Amino acid sequence: MIIFMKNKILRKLFLGFMQIHILHHAKKEPIYGTWMMKELKEHGYKISPGTIYPMLNRMEKEDLLTKEEKNMDGRIVKFYTITTLGEEVLKEAREKAMELTHEVKVKGDNLDSI
Repeated sequence: MIIFMKNKILRKLFLGFMQIHILHHAKKEPIYGTWMMKELKEHGYKISPGTIYPMLNRMEKEDLLTKEEKNMDGRIVKFYTITTLGEEVLKEAREKAMELTHEVKVKGDNLDSI
């Protein structure tokens, strides 16, 4: 039961990290699902098509990404780029992530510094 709860909590956290990662890459250049899955796997995330595609669709509906469909060798590929709102969210997420990283690295387990 404890392992299940731990995995559930970590999955929730990692889904947020993956969304930040998606925004980061979609700001640099248009991305598509298969490429993003490979990129996330290189960083140790275990993600399936059943997770990445609904995530990209949700991020588009939330106006974090825009989608453009292109015909590539007879099949439609959906490319995503970041929106203005997505850039604002990414900027704030980066600031919070840097603040957290600093606190965890510098302060560590020293509870007196809180």
